Amino acid sequence: MAQALAAMKNSRIRASTEEIVKSLQGNWRPEHLFALKQALDSFDFIGRQLSECDAVIETQMQTLQVRDDVPGQGKQRSRSRNAPRFDLRTQLFRMCGVDLTRIDGIDVTTALAVISETGPGMSRFPSAGHFASWLGLCPGTKITGGKVMSAKTKRVVNRAAQALRLAAAALRSSKSALGAYYRRLCARMDKPKAIAAAAHKLARLIYAMLTKGEEYVDRGQDYYEERYRERVIRQLSQRAKSFGLKLTPTEAPQPA
Repeated sequence: MAQALAAMKNSRIRASTEEIVKSLQGNWRPEHLFALKQALDSFDFIGRQLSECDAVIETQMQTLQVRDDVPGQGKQRSRSRNAPRFDLRTQLFRMCGVDLTRIDGIDVTTALAVISETGPGMSRFPSAGHFASWLGLCPGTKITGGKVMSAKTKRVVNRAAQALRLAAAALRSSKSALGAYYRRLCARMDKPKAIAAAAHKLARLIYAMLTKGEEYVDRGQDYYEERYRERVIRQLSQRAKSFGLKLTPTEAPQPA
């Protein structure tokens, strides 16, 4: 095999065929082989432990399920290498009653991280604002003498908040309404603030789905851009009216 591979070398390679054959065969000393065996045994052991954890997680989720049907067609996403080996999306749907992965940026591992911290019910959070505040995704309220001194989000040690921030950062290339929302935030403010604001919106969507049992429907980035345009025009019209002026729409110039 080494001879066959060496014969296929590129003409720009300066090493001789004999040198290539020798490098392909290697020079493995006994201590190297022992270290490799130890590493392989450790890898196999950790793999078995992860399989046992997946089995226990699946059993616990089955005891909490509230419905027996399966979710509809979801978004096509690549499988995370850290995702459990069982059908986590179906188990989350049966436990929560809604498919959280329909929200752009939320994959099964993100949904599991949030549910593992909060549980499938949101009864302990009176409102979406309380939920976002618990996650540390709300602006701060450091006010002195009526003047806002700082609006930084509070520091929290929360796996759910970390997962939502990662999900928000993943929206940068999404062709959805949430993706357009995140990119517009990035144009207005620095990236950490944009991520926190987008994560706040994801948290509110999750709260609404879990409390109201409604499915999330993405209207696309074109819908968001059109709504944003209408909102800007309405604000400009109100500002012009306050100055006693009136906006008059004009036809867009035709390309030459």
